[in-house]
Amino acid sequence: MKIYFLGVLLFCAGTLLAQKNISKIPLIGEDAPAFEAESTLGIINFPQDYGRKWKILFSHPRDFTPVCSSEILELASMQEEFSKLGVKPVVLSTDTKDQHIMWQKTLEEISFKGRDPVKINFPLVEDKSGAMAKMYGMLHYPVSTTESVRGVFIVDPDNKIRAIFFYPMSVGRDLKEIERVIIALQTVDGNQYATPVNWKPGEDVLVTHFPYTDKELEKEPAIKHDYYNVGNLMWFKKTAKQQP
Repeated sequence: MKIYFLGVLLFCAGTLLAQKNISKIPLIGEDAPAFEAESTLGIINFPQDYGRKWKILFSHPRDFTPVCSSEILELASMQEEFSKLGVKPVVLSTDTKDQHIMWQKTLEEISFKGRDPVKINFPLVEDKSGAMAKMYGMLHYPVSTTESVRGVFIVDPDNKIRAIFFYPMSVGRDLKEIERVIIALQTVDGNQYATPVNWKPGEDVLVTHFPYTDKELEKEPAIKHDYYNVGNLMWFKKTAKQQP
């Protein structure tokens, strides 16, 4: 009997220990987990500090590494593009604030892809305990227990998670694809639209319902010129630029 209870105790202890290593990934549609942390721009409260803006939370494995450096420089070069979309980027890793500051100074002296050096205006967040990385499921334990994979969370003005990406440590992210997804979300929000495969900004969007009724068509015959169908499964709404 004692051996039995000892076995149960060891099993429970092992289960609790395993649970500590569980890094839950918040799901699309859930509230973005909130945190307060030190950063290169001082203490930030995410996502509250960014109000009704769209936010992108990036994680990266380690400061001063080549893939991470290329990503930060590319993100810095796209700051104006993201700003026009009302988007605020936030970057975190398990490095310290002091390391972030040194790395940022180094990056701001580099000419990347033939561009002039650029100032990094988004925060690099300290997460030396890994608390935020665990909160967002960015520590993938088969790979590392201390360094984040390349995670991306797109958060909308209501602080809901709208899209999630994960990349391995050895593969840099496609920031243009992340920008495309944000534009797609902004395009379909508030409408009964969706975007088809390989959609690019400015292209026609899918209608998720039959676009007009007979009564609406009788009242406004020209409405039919705003839409077209492909087979009997897909109806498209023409973009404003393509309408006569």
